[in-house]
Amino acid sequence: MRIKLLEPLNVPHELIEELAAPIRAKGHEFIYYKEKTTDLTELAERSKDADVVMIANNPYPTEVIEQAKNLQYINVAFTGVDHVGLTSIQNQEILLSNAAGYANQAVAELCVGLTLDLYRKITQGNAEIRDENFPGPFQGGEINGKIVGVIGTGKIGLVTAQLYKAFGARLVAYDPFPNPNAVALGIQYLTLDEVLAQADIVTLHLPLLPSTKGLISADKFQLMKKSAILINCARGPIVDNAALAEALNTGQIAGAGIDVFDMEPPIPADYPLLNAKNAILTPHIGFLTNEAMVKRARIAFDNILAFLDGTPQNLIAK
Repeated sequence: MRIKLLEPLNVPHELIEELAAPIRAKGHEFIYYKEKTTDLTELAERSKDADVVMIANNPYPTEVIEQAKNLQYINVAFTGVDHVGLTSIQNQEILLSNAAGYANQAVAELCVGLTLDLYRKITQGNAEIRDENFPGPFQGGEINGKIVGVIGTGKIGLVTAQLYKAFGARLVAYDPFPNPNAVALGIQYLTLDEVLAQADIVTLHLPLLPSTKGLISADKFQLMKKSAILINCARGPIVDNAALAEALNTGQIAGAGIDVFDMEPPIPADYPLLNAKNAILTPHIGFLTNEAMVKRARIAFDNILAFLDGTPQNLIAK
């Protein structure tokens, strides 16, 4: 089979060669493109004679897939697959897998990092200490003793909850499908409205689905404490971000730490959150650590080997 990695995976070339060796040892051809392209003509050219393609978070639309007549399997080295032309996959009966789990710790740590920045005003302090008109020290807050509301208790939500618990927080959660491991961790399940009303820190860990788009809306911000903060390292459209900016600017909630938006960065200059009060913004880097990239690459190549052995894993239902 001809197997093509269509974009870099942010790991050293030597690791790619190491992971590709078992594929080549089985008699298959492995081709690695070291430069990402968003040009659809180029993507189609790279894909046209491939039996298997591996991508990360680069869009891989229907018009490209339809030109890849030999394609049997798309291996996504990422958690979400909403950037792949799913209709074409269904029509052509192409298998699809992902690399879920590679960034659980990375995302969880960023959630806590954004919380610490909001509570201890780290970014603000860094700017002010460099200012010749330094206004003097300021008073922050602690995670210890706070109520953390975890919205979504899958794997990332649970890792995040564990970190907050280590700081001494009390945990409550909302999830349509309660997780026994969450109960074992001491998490109390409540309704969504109850979690929003009780929590000092709300952290989001839901997938983007029709049922979750805009879930955290203007009326939900009305339920939250004025001292509460919102952390979103999940998917941007889960939140009505214009309503979030309004809630921040009017003091309806105290702050927000946001890594995901309604679009991928760069963000348009008129995007409401860019000028909202007490918002710490990062450019969708929750998944992006050295350690997570290595885990991702290993999972993705393991997926290929499993497919070649006739036992495909981490398949996404279409």
